Amino acid sequence: MNNYTPKRIDKIAYITDDARWQAVIDRDRNADGQFFYAITTTKIYCYPSCPSRLALRSHTLFFENATTAELAGFRPCKRCKSDQGTPENRDALLITQACRFIENADVIPSLDTLAQSQNLSRYHFHRLFKSITGVTPREYAIAHRAAKIRTELTRNTSITDAIYQAGFNTNGRFYDSSTKVLGMTATNFKNGGNSETIHYSIGTCSFGSILVAHSEKGICAILIHDDEEPLFADLHNRFPKATLIEDSTDFKHWLEQVVHFVEAPKTGLELPLDIRGTLFQQHVWQRLQKIPLGTTASYTDIATQLGNPKAVRAVARACAANPIALLVPCHRVVRSDGGISGYRWGVENKRRLIAREAKAVFE
Repeated sequence: MNNYTPKRIDKIAYITDDARWQAVIDRDRNADGQFFYAITTTKIYCYPSCPSRLALRSHTLFFENATTAELAGFRPCKRCKSDQGTPENRDALLITQACRFIENADVIPSLDTLAQSQNLSRYHFHRLFKSITGVTPREYAIAHRAAKIRTELTRNTSITDAIYQAGFNTNGRFYDSSTKVLGMTATNFKNGGNSETIHYSIGTCSFGSILVAHSEKGICAILIHDDEEPLFADLHNRFPKATLIEDSTDFKHWLEQVVHFVEAPKTGLELPLDIRGTLFQQHVWQRLQKIPLGTTASYTDIATQLGNPKAVRAVARACAANPIALLVPCHRVVRSDGGISGYRWGVENKRRLIAREAKAVFE
């Protein structure tokens, strides 16, 4: 959860009465907790974001905190609950409670049940949950069960017991989605992934050495480095318990396609992907794949598109964790000012990729 913590820069931003009045007009949630405004005609004080009808400027006073407002004879607003925590913190607490409700439920609760548990409408709860967590309630529930089944399978319990402990009503329902949930069969996962086989091939491109690896589902890694040797070590670190097989024949045509795409990005590339990561990471990586060739987006843009504008650092971490270079184009994400920031495979490579793709669009 992104609990709101007021920052010094925010306090400075609302230091004048004119700035505070503008924040009230805008119902600026960032100003909540920085000051309160009070209405002389109603004797009520509110948070700046209070949705109540806007009073006249001549009837409005400003206070540093709730205590000084009450000492001046004003009472808290019943609508924005100005004597309690900020609306943003209250929302975060509410969604935290909903997450605990999901985690403790034997089956995935319906949206109506979750909304009723927090005394909210179905629509408002769904919107609020996604804006704070970045995922829908159902996606959160599925991710929680996936994490739980992984934990249960690592214990000395049978697969059947693990399935029920994780909240799946029937074996069949779990097995229908087991590969998607675990990235492999339950038996292979319980055995530590020892039965998974990943084929890989190493070649060269204008950026140095490139490794392309695939599982039964599709491309699971594309790695770039100046030298060939670190590529295998990187692959092994990502899949430490899998059997890694260098494939110089059957898989070579996939490597050639990737190399061709590096050199001529306008040609495009459609290959099956096996993308593994947390639910949030997968949401970020899916969004990256929608950035058009020759363009860029900022970390803030991606966070906003995911419905969680404050998750900029989490987006940056997801980009850094991306295991599939080029096809999941994390190189197309830049700072808000357009500057080139860190890149898992080198900042200079990121700059060259962006320039090459921009040029390709006009060729």
